[in-house]
Amino acid sequence: MASNGAATTLTGNLRHRIDSRNGNGIGNGNGKDGGKMTNKDFHSGDGGGHYYKGFRKASCMRWTVEDVAHVARYHWIPCVFAMGLLFFMGVEYTLRMVPPASPPFDLGFALTRPVHRVLSSWPELNTLLAALNTVFVGMQTTYILWSWLIEGRPRATISALFMFTCRGILGYSTQLPLPQGFLGSEMDFPVGNVSFFLFFSGHVAGSVIASLDMRRMRRWGMAWMFDFLNLLQAIRLLGTRGHYTIDLAVGVGAGILFDSLAGHYYEASQRKNIEDTKLAKTFA
Repeated sequence: MASNGAATTLTGNLRHRIDSRNGNGIGNGNGKDGGKMTNKDFHSGDGGGHYYKGFRKASCMRWTVEDVAHVARYHWIPCVFAMGLLFFMGVEYTLRMVPPASPPFDLGFALTRPVHRVLSSWPELNTLLAALNTVFVGMQTTYILWSWLIEGRPRATISALFMFTCRGILGYSTQLPLPQGFLGSEMDFPVGNVSFFLFFSGHVAGSVIASLDMRRMRRWGMAWMFDFLNLLQAIRLLGTRGHYTIDLAVGVGAGILFDSLAGHYYEASQRKNIEDTKLAKTFA
Protein backbone atom coordinates (compact mmCIF):
# COMPACT_ATOMS: atom_id res chain seq x y z
CA MET A 1 0.00 0.00 0.00
CA ALA A 2 2.80 2.41 0.81
CA SER A 3 4.22 2.22 -2.70
CA ASN A 4 0.91 3.32 -4.22
CA GLY A 5 0.02 5.79 -1.49
CA ALA A 6 0.57 8.91 -3.56
CA ALA A 7 -2.11 7.81 -5.98
CA THR A 8 -4.80 7.09 -3.40
CA THR A 9 -7.53 9.48 -2.39
CA LEU A 10 -8.11 11.09 0.97
CA THR A 11 -11.41 9.32 1.61
CA GLY A 12 -12.67 5.76 1.40
CA ASN A 13 -10.02 4.60 -1.05
CA LEU A 14 -7.16 5.04 1.43
CA ARG A 15 -7.44 1.39 2.40
CA HIS A 16 -9.49 -1.52 1.06
CA ARG A 17 -11.74 -2.88 3.78
CA ILE A 18 -13.95 -5.95 3.84
CA ASP A 19 -17.09 -6.15 5.94
CA SER A 20 -16.53 -9.25 8.04
CA ARG A 21 -20.23 -9.77 8.48
CA ASN A 22 -21.36 -10.10 4.87
CA GLY A 23 -18.16 -10.07 2.81
CA ASN A 24 -19.17 -6.99 0.87
CA GLY A 25 -16.74 -4.12 0.27
CA ILE A 26 -17.50 -1.00 2.25
CA GLY A 27 -16.28 2.41 1.20
CA ASN A 28 -14.88 1.38 -2.17
CA GLY A 29 -18.09 0.85 -4.11
CA ASN A 30 -17.38 -2.83 -4.84
CA GLY A 31 -20.20 -4.30 -2.77
CA LYS A 32 -23.53 -5.45 -4.08
CA ASP A 33 -24.98 -2.02 -3.34
CA GLY A 34 -22.11 -0.29 -5.16
CA GLY A 35 -21.15 1.61 -2.02
CA LYS A 36 -24.37 3.63 -2.23
CA MET A 37 -27.00 4.23 0.40
CA THR A 38 -30.17 2.27 -0.29
CA ASN A 39 -33.75 2.81 0.79
CA LYS A 40 -33.29 0.51 3.79
CA ASP A 41 -30.79 3.00 5.20
CA PHE A 42 -33.45 5.71 5.39
CA HIS A 43 -36.38 5.72 7.78
CA SER A 44 -39.24 8.13 8.28
CA GLY A 45 -38.95 10.33 11.30
CA ASP A 46 -41.35 12.59 13.12
CA GLY A 47 -42.97 15.15 10.87
CA GLY A 48 -42.36 13.14 7.71
CA GLY A 49 -38.61 13.86 7.64
CA HIS A 50 -35.85 11.37 6.90
CA TYR A 51 -32.63 10.61 8.66
CA TYR A 52 -29.76 8.29 7.91
CA LYS A 53 -29.34 5.59 10.52
CA GLY A 54 -26.25 4.10 8.95
CA PHE A 55 -23.90 6.82 10.21
CA ARG A 56 -21.44 4.14 11.19
CA LYS A 57 -20.93 3.51 7.45
CA ALA A 58 -19.55 7.02 6.96
CA SER A 59 -16.00 7.02 5.68
CA CYS A 60 -14.62 8.98 8.63
CA MET A 61 -15.99 6.41 11.09
CA ARG A 62 -13.67 3.78 9.62
CA TRP A 63 -10.46 5.82 9.77
CA THR A 64 -7.64 4.37 11.83
CA VAL A 65 -4.37 5.70 13.20
CA GLU A 66 -2.69 4.04 10.23
CA ASP A 67 -4.91 6.03 7.87
CA VAL A 68 -4.05 9.30 9.59
CA ALA A 69 -0.33 8.50 9.38
CA HIS A 70 -0.78 7.59 5.72
CA VAL A 71 -2.41 10.95 4.96
CA ALA A 72 0.27 12.87 6.85
CA ARG A 73 3.00 11.05 4.91
CA TYR A 74 1.63 10.93 1.38
CA HIS A 75 -0.71 13.94 1.40
CA TRP A 76 1.32 16.41 3.41
CA ILE A 77 0.51 19.36 1.13
CA PRO A 78 -3.22 19.38 2.04
CA CYS A 79 -2.15 18.94 5.67
CA VAL A 80 0.00 22.06 5.46
CA PHE A 81 -2.90 24.00 3.95
CA ALA A 82 -5.19 22.70 6.70
CA MET A 83 -2.80 24.11 9.31
CA GLY A 84 -2.65 27.33 7.30
CA LEU A 85 -6.44 27.52 7.40
CA LEU A 86 -6.46 27.27 11.19
CA PHE A 87 -3.61 29.77 11.54
CA PHE A 88 -5.18 32.44 9.35
CA MET A 89 -8.57 31.93 10.95
CA GLY A 90 -6.92 32.95 14.20
CA VAL A 91 -5.19 35.90 12.54
CA GLU A 92 -8.32 37.11 10.77
CA TYR A 93 -10.63 36.93 13.77
CA THR A 94 -8.22 38.74 16.12
CA LEU A 95 -6.74 41.33 13.74
CA ARG A 96 -7.58 45.00 14.19
CA MET A 97 -9.32 46.29 11.08
CA VAL A 98 -7.74 49.18 9.17
CA PRO A 99 -9.78 52.35 9.87
CA PRO A 100 -11.58 53.92 6.87
CA ALA A 101 -9.44 57.07 6.99
CA SER A 102 -6.14 55.15 7.06
CA PRO A 103 -4.21 53.87 4.04
CA PRO A 104 -4.46 50.11 3.48
CA PHE A 105 -1.77 47.91 4.97
CA ASP A 106 0.28 46.16 2.30
CA LEU A 107 2.96 43.67 3.23
CA GLY A 108 4.64 44.05 -0.17
CA PHE A 109 4.99 47.79 0.41
CA ALA A 110 6.55 47.15 3.80
CA LEU A 111 9.09 44.72 2.35
CA THR A 112 10.05 47.04 -0.52
CA ARG A 113 10.54 50.25 1.48
CA PRO A 114 14.28 50.32 0.63
CA VAL A 115 13.46 50.02 -3.09
CA HIS A 116 10.92 52.83 -2.79
CA ARG A 117 13.42 55.10 -1.02
CA VAL A 118 16.06 54.53 -3.71
CA LEU A 119 13.68 55.10 -6.62
CA SER A 120 12.09 58.19 -5.06
CA SER A 121 15.52 59.76 -4.55
CA TRP A 122 16.83 58.68 -7.98
CA PRO A 123 14.25 59.58 -10.67
CA GLU A 124 16.58 58.64 -13.52
CA LEU A 125 16.81 55.06 -12.25
CA ASN A 126 13.04 54.93 -11.90
CA THR A 127 12.67 56.06 -15.52
CA LEU A 128 15.23 53.50 -16.72
CA LEU A 129 13.53 50.63 -14.91
CA ALA A 130 10.15 51.77 -16.22
CA ALA A 131 11.50 51.71 -19.77
CA LEU A 132 12.97 48.24 -19.30
CA ASN A 133 9.65 47.04 -17.86
CA THR A 134 7.87 48.40 -20.93
CA VAL A 135 10.30 46.44 -23.11
CA PHE A 136 9.38 43.31 -21.13
CA VAL A 137 5.68 43.97 -21.72
CA GLY A 138 6.49 44.28 -25.41
CA MET A 139 8.26 40.91 -25.26
CA GLN A 140 5.15 39.32 -23.74
CA THR A 141 2.89 40.84 -26.39
CA THR A 142 5.22 39.87 -29.22
CA TYR A 143 5.48 36.26 -28.09
CA ILE A 144 1.73 35.84 -27.58
CA LEU A 145 0.93 37.28 -31.01
CA TRP A 146 3.79 35.32 -32.62
CA SER A 147 2.41 32.04 -31.27
CA TRP A 148 -0.87 32.77 -33.06
CA LEU A 149 0.06 34.64 -36.24
CA ILE A 150 3.28 32.77 -37.09
CA GLU A 151 3.01 29.39 -35.37
CA GLY A 152 -0.75 29.04 -35.73
CA ARG A 153 -1.39 28.34 -32.04
CA PRO A 154 -4.13 30.69 -30.80
CA ARG A 155 -4.43 29.46 -27.20
CA ALA A 156 -2.17 32.12 -25.63
CA THR A 157 -3.88 34.89 -27.59
CA ILE A 158 -7.34 33.65 -26.59
CA SER A 159 -6.16 33.50 -22.99
CA ALA A 160 -4.90 37.09 -23.13
CA LEU A 161 -8.21 38.26 -24.60
CA PHE A 162 -10.14 36.51 -21.83
CA MET A 163 -7.81 37.91 -19.18
CA PHE A 164 -7.75 41.55 -20.26
CA THR A 165 -11.52 41.66 -20.74
CA CYS A 166 -12.09 40.26 -17.26
CA ARG A 167 -9.48 42.65 -15.87
CA GLY A 168 -11.32 45.58 -17.42
CA ILE A 169 -14.62 44.49 -15.88
CA LEU A 170 -13.16 43.94 -12.42
CA GLY A 171 -10.92 47.00 -12.55
CA TYR A 172 -13.83 49.25 -13.40
CA SER A 173 -16.17 47.58 -10.91
CA THR A 174 -13.83 48.22 -7.96
CA GLN A 175 -11.59 51.22 -8.58
CA LEU A 176 -8.95 51.11 -5.88
CA PRO A 177 -7.28 54.34 -4.72
CA LEU A 178 -3.81 55.08 -6.00
CA PRO A 179 -1.30 53.98 -3.34
CA GLN A 180 0.42 56.67 -1.33
CA GLY A 181 3.93 57.36 -2.59
CA PHE A 182 3.19 56.23 -6.15
CA LEU A 183 6.19 56.86 -8.42
CA GLY A 184 4.92 57.28 -11.96
CA SER A 185 6.94 57.52 -15.14
CA GLU A 186 6.11 58.48 -18.71
CA MET A 187 8.17 55.48 -19.83
CA ASP A 188 6.05 52.99 -17.93
CA PHE A 189 3.41 50.94 -19.73
CA PRO A 190 0.89 52.27 -20.59
CA VAL A 191 3.28 54.96 -21.81
CA GLY A 192 2.43 58.57 -21.08
CA ASN A 193 1.31 58.60 -17.43
CA VAL A 194 -2.24 57.65 -18.41
CA SER A 195 -4.74 56.21 -15.95
CA PHE A 196 -4.90 52.47 -15.38
CA PHE A 197 -6.76 49.84 -13.40
CA LEU A 198 -4.98 48.62 -10.30
CA PHE A 199 -6.86 45.33 -9.93
CA PHE A 200 -5.43 43.17 -11.22
CA SER A 201 -1.95 43.35 -12.74
CA GLY A 202 -2.05 42.74 -16.49
CA HIS A 203 1.76 42.94 -16.51
CA VAL A 204 2.03 39.87 -14.30
CA ALA A 205 -0.87 37.93 -15.84
CA GLY A 206 0.43 38.42 -19.38
CA SER A 207 3.86 37.17 -18.38
CA VAL A 208 2.34 34.07 -16.77
CA ILE A 209 0.31 33.32 -19.92
CA ALA A 210 3.43 33.57 -22.09
CA SER A 211 5.46 31.45 -19.67
CA LEU A 212 2.84 28.69 -19.59
CA ASP A 213 2.76 28.57 -23.38
CA MET A 214 6.55 28.32 -23.46
CA ARG A 215 6.39 25.36 -21.13
CA ARG A 216 3.84 23.63 -23.35
CA MET A 217 6.28 24.02 -26.21
CA ARG A 218 9.18 22.85 -23.99
CA ARG A 219 10.96 26.17 -24.29
CA TRP A 220 12.23 25.82 -20.77
CA GLY A 221 14.96 28.46 -20.95
CA MET A 222 12.59 31.14 -22.21
CA ALA A 223 9.98 30.17 -19.62
CA TRP A 224 12.41 30.46 -16.70
CA MET A 225 13.70 33.76 -18.07
CA PHE A 226 10.15 35.14 -18.22
CA ASP A 227 9.47 33.94 -14.68
CA PHE A 228 12.62 35.66 -13.41
CA LEU A 229 11.79 38.89 -15.24
CA ASN A 230 8.25 38.67 -13.90
CA LEU A 231 9.64 38.46 -10.37
CA LEU A 232 11.82 41.53 -10.95
CA GLN A 233 8.80 43.27 -12.45
CA ALA A 234 6.73 42.50 -9.35
CA ILE A 235 9.44 43.89 -7.06
CA ARG A 236 9.60 47.06 -9.14
CA LEU A 237 5.82 47.49 -9.18
CA LEU A 238 5.72 47.17 -5.40
CA GLY A 239 8.70 49.49 -5.00
CA THR A 240 7.08 52.18 -7.14
CA ARG A 241 3.71 51.56 -5.46
CA GLY A 242 2.31 50.87 -8.92
CA HIS A 243 0.27 47.90 -7.69
CA TYR A 244 -0.88 46.47 -4.40
CA THR A 245 0.38 43.01 -3.46
CA ILE A 246 -3.06 41.52 -4.04
CA ASP A 247 -3.02 42.88 -7.61
CA LEU A 248 0.14 40.92 -8.35
CA ALA A 249 -0.98 37.73 -6.60
CA VAL A 250 -4.31 37.71 -8.42
CA GLY A 251 -2.43 38.45 -11.64
CA VAL A 252 -0.55 35.16 -11.27
CA GLY A 253 -3.78 33.29 -10.57
CA ALA A 254 -5.56 35.02 -13.45
CA GLY A 255 -2.84 34.01 -15.89
CA ILE A 256 -3.15 30.36 -14.85
CA LEU A 257 -6.96 30.45 -14.81
CA PHE A 258 -7.46 32.05 -18.21
CA ASP A 259 -4.81 29.86 -19.81
CA SER A 260 -6.80 26.86 -18.59
CA LEU A 261 -10.11 28.32 -19.79
CA ALA A 262 -8.61 29.12 -23.18
CA GLY A 263 -7.37 25.54 -23.41
CA HIS A 264 -10.84 24.16 -22.69
CA TYR A 265 -12.37 26.54 -25.23
CA TYR A 266 -9.84 25.65 -27.92
CA GLU A 267 -10.17 21.90 -27.38
CA ALA A 268 -13.98 22.14 -27.43
CA SER A 269 -13.91 24.11 -30.67
CA GLN A 270 -11.53 21.57 -32.21
CA ARG A 271 -13.85 18.70 -31.26
CA LYS A 272 -16.81 20.56 -32.73
CA ASN A 273 -14.94 21.14 -35.98
CA ILE A 274 -14.12 17.43 -36.21
CA GLU A 275 -17.74 16.47 -35.56
CA ASP A 276 -19.00 18.99 -38.13
CA THR A 277 -16.55 17.61 -40.69
CA LYS A 278 -17.70 14.04 -40.07
CA LEU A 279 -21.33 15.12 -40.33
CA ALA A 280 -20.68 16.93 -43.60
CA LYS A 281 -18.98 13.84 -45.05
CA THR A 282 -21.92 11.70 -43.95
CA PHE A 283 -24.41 13.78 -45.94
CA ALA A 284 -22.05 14.45 -48.84
